[in-house]
Amino acid sequence: MRVSIRRARSDDVDFLVELVTHEDVEPFLAAVRPKDAASIAAEIERSEAEPEAFGVFVIEVDGERAGVMRFERTNRRSRIADLGGLAVHPRFRGRRVADEAARQLQRHLFDDLCFHRLQLEIYGFNERAQAHAERVGFVREGVRRKAYWRHGQWVDGVLYGLVAEDLSGSS
Repeated sequence: MRVSIRRARSDDVDFLVELVTHEDVEPFLAAVRPKDAASIAAEIERSEAEPEAFGVFVIEVDGERAGVMRFERTNRRSRIADLGGLAVHPRFRGRRVADEAARQLQRHLFDDLCFHRLQLEIYGFNERAQAHAERVGFVREGVRRKAYWRHGQWVDGVLYGLVAEDLSGSS
């Protein structure tokens, strides 16, 4: 099994809409994430126009589309990027596809785009995503208690960070 990532293209829009609206995916994504074709197409255009500041990446397994993830530069001077929108289609789950894809994105952001810090926030109920973040090197930094209204209740946001030095010596 070969996992790879690439920037999303306009011909990925239909796959991305199907993925982020899938009943086993959508409940775990940020409520504000784009889920319609026009908004996703606009994000892809921005990814192409601002490759050092914003990116939508398609995850592929043996050349087949399997997922998506995003980054956005949030602080130019301190070289910080927020990560989010990681979603793997249910038929590819259980094979650590997201782990390998996340490591590839980390290397790209640290080595090619010279970011110093990557950060992300995960809903407190999403234990699978928290375990993933920790497997790929992120350090749990805190919790925003009852910060988001989701699924009819207030939920926590769990904060994670990763700095370039955390990966020193790892491949």
